[in-house]
Amino acid sequence: MPPRYSYWTILAGGLPTSFRAADREDLLPTLRRLQKRHPDAEMKWFQRGRLWDSPDAARADFQKPKAPRGRDWRPGGEHRDPREPFKQRKRERNQERRQQRFIRKRGRPDNENVETLSPPHDKPQRHRRTAIVRAESARKKPRHSPRGRRR
Repeated sequence: MPPRYSYWTILAGGLPTSFRAADREDLLPTLRRLQKRHPDAEMKWFQRGRLWDSPDAARADFQKPKAPRGRDWRPGGEHRDPREPFKQRKRERNQERRQQRFIRKRGRPDNENVETLSPPHDKPQRHRRTAIVRAESARKKPRHSPRGRRR
């Protein structure tokens, strides 16, 4: 069976038949028999989803230079990210958080106005639960294997 993406095929009544081959000579006897009953039967080359008169025609169409596309070749006007306003808000919010974290760790810079900075959050930096779990895991005794002493 020839590869499915490029082959010779027979068309009868404008519709493709199941007769396919990689070489044209393989289909000529079948084409002649079909032409006795269907005078409009013809053989075409199928490649890249289209029918061609020959493989050379398909190759020539593929190799011809395409017109360069400009910036506005797509329909629909402006091509910008519709999520950009949301991303911008997130960037600003993250920048504010980074500024507050910097102030908490290193103190306020001398040249900055106190009113422009937002107050730090009331949340503690570490959760109490994680501190308790860490302390308990440090106090645990090492486990002995079940294969230790037997009584």
